[in-house]
Amino acid sequence: MQNSTPHGAARRTVLHGAAVAGLGLTAAACSDDPDDSATPTAPVSLGSSGSVPVGGAKLYREEKLVVAQPAEGDFRAFSAVCTHKGCVLSSVERTEGHCACHGSRFDVTSGEVLQGPATKPLPKVPVRAKGGELTAGPQD
Repeated sequence: MQNSTPHGAARRTVLHGAAVAGLGLTAAACSDDPDDSATPTAPVSLGSSGSVPVGGAKLYREEKLVVAQPAEGDFRAFSAVCTHKGCVLSSVERTEGHCACHGSRFDVTSGEVLQGPATKPLPKVPVRAKGGELTAGPQD
């Protein structure tokens, strides 16, 4: 005697709802029209310049920026919004930015695409280190 219909139906409903919710989150994370509007229109304080490793980079997901320091005192910033579908980069390893949405990879010292499907480089963003603090975006 197996009476799994009510529990099985409830479980299917929960699983279906979770799958739909997951799809909604993925859709919200990407855009069909990524463009340079992902770059700051006002100065953005990023904190201590010492938090960006020499020979590496730091991802600022909240600010949608990535800052590299290929040589001491040489800071380079780029939008962290993937130029393929507009997802924010998910991680940075050394000087390579990764987009988990579709697998694109970028050189975060130049913005250049290392692996598609993205075909356009990350937009460059002005960055300045002053008094040990980093500021990205247009300078006053």
